[in-house]
Amino acid sequence: MEIKELKQLSSAQVDAGALFSGKKSSKLITAYHKPNSYTPDLDPHYIFHESSRDIIVWFMHKSDPLYLFGPTGSGKTSLVKQVAAKLNYPVFEITGHSRLEYPDMIGHLSVEKGNMQYRYGPLALAMKYGGVFLLNEIDLLDPSTAAGLNTMLDGAPLCIPENDGELIKPHPNFRFIATANTNGASDEHGLYQGALRQNLAFMDRFWLSEVPYPEKKTEELLLEKAYPDLPQAIRTKMVELASEVRQLFIGAQQGMDRIEVTFSTRTLLRWADLTLRFQPLAAQGIQPINYALDRSLGFRASTASRAVLHELSQRIFPVSKPSKEK
Repeated sequence: MEIKELKQLSSAQVDAGALFSGKKSSKLITAYHKPNSYTPDLDPHYIFHESSRDIIVWFMHKSDPLYLFGPTGSGKTSLVKQVAAKLNYPVFEITGHSRLEYPDMIGHLSVEKGNMQYRYGPLALAMKYGGVFLLNEIDLLDPSTAAGLNTMLDGAPLCIPENDGELIKPHPNFRFIATANTNGASDEHGLYQGALRQNLAFMDRFWLSEVPYPEKKTEELLLEKAYPDLPQAIRTKMVELASEVRQLFIGAQQGMDRIEVTFSTRTLLRWADLTLRFQPLAAQGIQPINYALDRSLGFRASTASRAVLHELSQRIFPVSKPSKEK
């Protein structure tokens, strides 16, 4: 059924400005007429912020593969999926790791009803029917495995010897996107264990784009849309604390030790969600914000880093003490 859906895909040129900002422009972008089983769900709370520009422009024309890099939880994968959701694009996703091999991406032979049949992998499906092949954590991939993709990244057809030598020519709507925490030159700060330096010839085939954490105003707006029941002052202070934690994570705060955990946007949203859920604890003398902070981030930190988180929280969210009667 899913393959039948893919065979029936039909696309058209739509106004990019009207689609993503609600304002018409003269720029056209390819979109499919309707979503399918592989199209990501559209998040009604998602905000197409400043990092959206590069990927939208990239989508407008068939070009080099795209390599998105940035800190953990900055929204690289969700950015790809939400752009694809707007365009009704199918997304075929796989996560890289040191044991991932070429056939995991292309496909394999399997036994079905007593017969040997070839099952396409995510890369073959995207190339054959026109969709996004999303390779997450590409910097965890063995460089020799990644280099095996070079000819395909240059636009050459994909040959599948195991399927009677089938030759798959890249569909006009085929797009290759990789995401990573590093820019392919390994992890110079030692923050991401397992990240590997990629082959220079392999990296030369990509259009690179950095996806940092969203700006403060963007995250405040995101919290407002997702959790309007939280007071505006609380939302602003949550974003302030998240920003300070990120600075400590990358070692940007002079005179302070680096901590090993950071506040991704998804962690920020989780913190807001748990703060609302734990509101009844206030009647027991427990501050919901600190209680939720531990469960969204603090319990993943070392004892020393957790103490730093608590100190930041107490500074930004001071607990008012009842005045003593004279």
